[in-house]
Amino acid sequence: MHPGENIPGIHHITAVASATAENLAFYRNILGLRLVKQTVNFDDPLTYHLYYGDAQGAPGTILTFFPWENMPQGKPGAGMVTAVAFAIPRRSMDFWIQRIEATGTPTRAGRRFGDRMIQFRDPCGLPIELIEVPDPPSFSGWLQNPIADDHAIRGFHSATATLNALEEIRGLLVDIMGMKMHDRDDKRYRFMMADHEAPGHYYDVLIDAKAPMGKPGGGTVHHIAFRTASDRTQALWQARLGQKGLPVTGVRDRKYFRSIYFNSPGGVLFEIATDPPGFAVDESMEAMGTELKLPDQYESIRPDIVSRLPPLQLSPFHHGGRNESTTRFSAIAT
Repeated sequence: MHPGENIPGIHHITAVASATAENLAFYRNILGLRLVKQTVNFDDPLTYHLYYGDAQGAPGTILTFFPWENMPQGKPGAGMVTAVAFAIPRRSMDFWIQRIEATGTPTRAGRRFGDRMIQFRDPCGLPIELIEVPDPPSFSGWLQNPIADDHAIRGFHSATATLNALEEIRGLLVDIMGMKMHDRDDKRYRFMMADHEAPGHYYDVLIDAKAPMGKPGGGTVHHIAFRTASDRTQALWQARLGQKGLPVTGVRDRKYFRSIYFNSPGGVLFEIATDPPGFAVDESMEAMGTELKLPDQYESIRPDIVSRLPPLQLSPFHHGGRNESTTRFSAIAT
């Protein structure tokens, strides 16, 4: 494939939650991500699919969730993305440590490839990391964000997958997807994607030959999606993957992007998603995320879907960063 069509970066990451209200309160109220789309799981329309990101829902900023209420706890492990890392500006780490720990959530500080970072878990147990970077990606600020711009999350930094072996996945990432081996620290291998200025251009692989396989459930990642520019380049990827013997799906229309899926060596489910058309196709940029949007095939049963989904608390933020959420995260101010 032509180098100009190598994978530029992460498009989105999709995880599983087990409590809708806590999920919304944590990612919107505490981490300051905008709810850019509330829709439903295309295969299970009685379950939300919630998308969080920057103000525009730009690729590289989108973390999405299937919040299956009371879903049993999963266990991150081999064959999964086991940590989701966001980029934050330099000199904002102390702010974030104080903010996260004020929720009663412990943090662990450290460094990775020289950059300061903290690790913690979201309310359902998903491992989250915040990594300081000297030149954070440009982003579209959300006007109601309770976090000031000089501390705000700037999209993804990276994702970490845990695998039992390296060689096959290195062949896929480097020889097929066009990533470069960027750095190594003991058992952590960092691969870099083509667009070095975009959010989410690192994919880390942590090799542990003895790591048990992950258990799907609440607090685990379902899949990771990588970007492609258009339907044309997606078709090239589909053909290339098939030629390399990887069983890739047909194109799935997800309304806000189109997707193909395949299982990578070691078990992580990969998706390649188109950048267009984006999240403003069915509501204005200003109103994104404020109303339930359904795939066309489910509009006829909207009343039944609405009656079964838990209501979302979307009260506007007050001055100082507080909101009306009734969860335990409502008391955290900026």
